[in-house]
Amino acid sequence: VQLQASGGGLVQAGDSLKLSCVASGLTFGSYALSWFRQAPGKEREFVATISRNGGGYYADSVKGRFTISRDNARNTVNLQMNSLKPEDTAVYHCATHNSGNYGSSSSYRYWGQGTQVTVSS
Repeated sequence: VQLQASGGGLVQAGDSLKLSCVASGLTFGSYALSWFRQAPGKEREFVATISRNGGGYYADSVKGRFTISRDNARNTVNLQMNSLKPEDTAVYHCATHNSGNYGSSSSYRYWGQGTQVTVSS
């Protein structure tokens, strides 16, 4: 199984970015998928998850600004990030949900390598 995240970059506060994660080696439609992020010196943090039927759930810190979506035909999960803030700066990882609490990183089995998002003020 491989998860390949892309789309990160350096942007200014208020800008937008779209992250994508392409999965291979698994039955994509069978998994809920999530994005987590990790800033330097901080714990990995839940950002958003999308269920197998397309329902999205978000951390309070990104609700209303970020939108998670999936394209099962392309084995892709996306994260549209609008109104970015400096505190959104982190490495963003996609992951496949295994079981348990969506907000806990221990509930995930497969992880992508991450893509860096840097938001300047």
